[in-house]
Amino acid sequence: MIDAAQIDHLAALARLELTAEERQTMQDDLTRVLGYFEQLKDVPTGGAEPMQRPVTLVNVLRDDVPGETFPQSVVSALAPETEGGFIRVPRTVEAD
Repeated sequence: MIDAAQIDHLAALARLELTAEERQTMQDDLTRVLGYFEQLKDVPTGGAEPMQRPVTLVNVLRDDVPGETFPQSVVSALAPETEGGFIRVPRTVEAD
């Protein structure tokens, strides 16, 4: 069973702010999901061959050929904000 401390830890990792009701709902849901995994232990898998994927995947990649590049002055002119020759972008992750 999942306990409240584990829910708080998962919420912190996912950067979620949960109400007490949401925390309890998540705890119940995750406990139920783990219960399904416990049921899978009872499935007979003796003759099944291990496999990584149900289908064979093949990557189709293009040749890595350098192409035309833009001069730094053009790129800098298109950027909304620059600093020291670099393009400045908005922060996407807040750190605690």
